[in-house]
Amino acid sequence: MIHPTAVIDPSAVIGENVQIGAYSVIGADVHIGDGSVIGPHVVIEGPTRIGRDNRIAQFASLGGDPQDKKFKGERTELVIGDRNVIREYVTINRGTGDGGGVTRIGDDNWLLAYVHIAHDCRIGNHTVFSGYAALAGHAEIGDWVIISGYAGVHQFGKVGAHAFIGMGCLVGADVPPFVMMANEQHGRPRGINSEGLKRRGFDTARIAAIKRAYRTLYMAGLSLTEAREQLAVQAQNSEDVRAMLDFLERSERSLAR
Repeated sequence: MIHPTAVIDPSAVIGENVQIGAYSVIGADVHIGDGSVIGPHVVIEGPTRIGRDNRIAQFASLGGDPQDKKFKGERTELVIGDRNVIREYVTINRGTGDGGGVTRIGDDNWLLAYVHIAHDCRIGNHTVFSGYAALAGHAEIGDWVIISGYAGVHQFGKVGAHAFIGMGCLVGADVPPFVMMANEQHGRPRGINSEGLKRRGFDTARIAAIKRAYRTLYMAGLSLTEAREQLAVQAQNSEDVRAMLDFLERSERSLAR
């Protein structure tokens, strides 16, 4: 299951039924969970924890030092969950001491070719990052988010659950849950991700409530304070609107409007 040309540090912990391809390098303090498949020419540096049943393609580079001038060699980690697909030339850096010390990837994500995840990022579950998508440091991505090819998220940016970021869109402000960003530079909100919600089983009533919240936030001509007040009323009858309101309350940067 492990190719004879692979180089594995004695301190690495390799689970059961793990495959490691030719010329891959597994460094010190790396843990790889059961059933994972590591392709050829992969480099994994530690400290890194990788869960079960992940698929990591050739030439991926995981757990490298953060690309941050403030990093002084302190112990930081990369933590990856279960059943992720990480394709060719993906790069994911460990965290920094100032940023919490951990870059964290959840479960069941697809990171396609040439994706870059910088230090201290937090990615939820069931996301899709298309080719060449990139996150700057400290970005937070919610569950079921889709980030299209060549799109990028600014450092410390937040993207809420079920949002859709269009191809080539540069996200410089926080994107609430369910919102679809336009396929243009310095993207703008262009409605909700209704097609994605339908595919995930959202019924007509839930989608209607989300659309109403979107109109309140983006189309009613209200200030952000006024929109929050109206959303608080709508949230009494909708958990999805409550999720949007909670996101607005947690946002520390400007909001994409």
